[in-house]
Amino acid sequence: MKLSTLIDAQALSARIRTGGLLVVDCRFELADPRRAARDHAQAHIPGAVYASLDDDLSDLSKTGLGRHPLPDAAAFSATLSRWGWTPDTPVVAYDAANGALAAARLWWMLRLVGAREAAVLDGGIAAWTRAGFALDANVLQRKPTRIDVVFDPSRIVYTDALVEALKDARTLLVDARAAPRYRGENETLDKVAGHIPGAVNRPFADNLDAEGCFKSAAQLRAEFASLLGSHRPADTIHS
Repeated sequence: MKLSTLIDAQALSARIRTGGLLVVDCRFELADPRRAARDHAQAHIPGAVYASLDDDLSDLSKTGLGRHPLPDAAAFSATLSRWGWTPDTPVVAYDAANGALAAARLWWMLRLVGAREAAVLDGGIAAWTRAGFALDANVLQRKPTRIDVVFDPSRIVYTDALVEALKDARTLLVDARAAPRYRGENETLDKVAGHIPGAVNRPFADNLDAEGCFKSAAQLRAEFASLLGSHRPADTIHS
């Protein structure tokens, strides 16, 4: 089975047994950025390496680009090389948010650099333990590689380009935060409450079912078709 979007716990367990897979633990807590690394050291899906949202999937030294700007391609190349990744290496990312937060970000970043196989563990680490699979604290030593990747600029929109895009009525901006934060009623993370003018709200939690797994592709397609209305997917920007 070629990895493309999602993988369930049973399929992941089977792929781990066959070998050749890179599993990445993307757990992260905004309120306690160092906790997830400690949790990983204590217990993780067997063979997983750890990816910090702050240190590996972002460049916090960049200013004016939001809370978690993308790292430069060279920095991401160094991270992937440290993990022993090559373009032919299949990757599964997981987190403690059902796969919908930092794991989804790593999946997106891998897509940006042309990864051939990458998926998110559907339901995250909770789905793994719920299925009865064990965690361990062993550190797997992966052989480093030397690779250079570049981001596909057509899939990234920076703030200056967004300002111009929003002048066009065909552009749809979708804000994936929880509704109270979108409305500016409960802001504990950003300096300014509310949302970008013109954005519509679809909380990322709406993509999940009652068990914390992603809804079916057919249901998500119908819901997003309703959200987009007359807007084309190509004219839709996510924040």
